[in-house]
Amino acid sequence: METQKTLSEQVQAVLQEALRVGAGEIGPQTQFGDLPQWDSMGHMEVMVALEKAFGVEITADTITELVSIPAICSYIEARHE
Repeated sequence: METQKTLSEQVQAVLQEALRVGAGEIGPQTQFGDLPQWDSMGHMEVMVALEKAFGVEITADTITELVSIPAICSYIEARHE
């Protein structure tokens, strides 16, 4: 029986793919700057990947707020209520 991934796990998987890092490198509290790959250019890759994966629009104003897994999860949850 396959268990459904939590939103945090889904976000971690998107970041893992967008930043091209191993599964063990991203955790539920990972934030911007924790990984060399999550720099300003990597952040744009993450934003594009999140928009595609979750069908949310991320505006220029929001980009600067979405700098951690918990912040990203809260943003996505607020748009899917």
